[in-house]
Amino acid sequence: MNETARSDDAGVAAARPRVRRRLSAQEVRDRRRRVVTWALSIMLVVLLVNAFVGESGYLANLQAERDAVALQVTVARLRHENDSLTQQGRRLQEDPTAIEEAARRDLGMVRPGETLVILRDAPGTGPAPGSQ
Repeated sequence: MNETARSDDAGVAAARPRVRRRLSAQEVRDRRRRVVTWALSIMLVVLLVNAFVGESGYLANLQAERDAVALQVTVARLRHENDSLTQQGRRLQEDPTAIEEAARRDLGMVRPGETLVILRDAPGTGPAPGSQ
């Protein structure tokens, strides 16, 4: 019977609810402080990560600056090309020799009585030595 009583006692002990001890006011404050500290730390990490790699973070700003510089270079090149084409168009409108020059260069036209001679390098031959 002694063994049965022990097994009954073990069953009763296991079924008994665990008594929670009451925390002191200082322990409650310490626990709250730890929870608040952890929560603020996590929020800080999230904000730092967002500031660095977010949609408008540091890396995005660096990329935008690189894109802006590339676009400025492109705009400058296109403005130069536009100026050249405007100058060429003005020249073609005002100078008859410019029209003749363009027709000869772009269309391969010749004057009556002229002979057009086109020289091409033979295949496999490069520039003559010493011509550079």
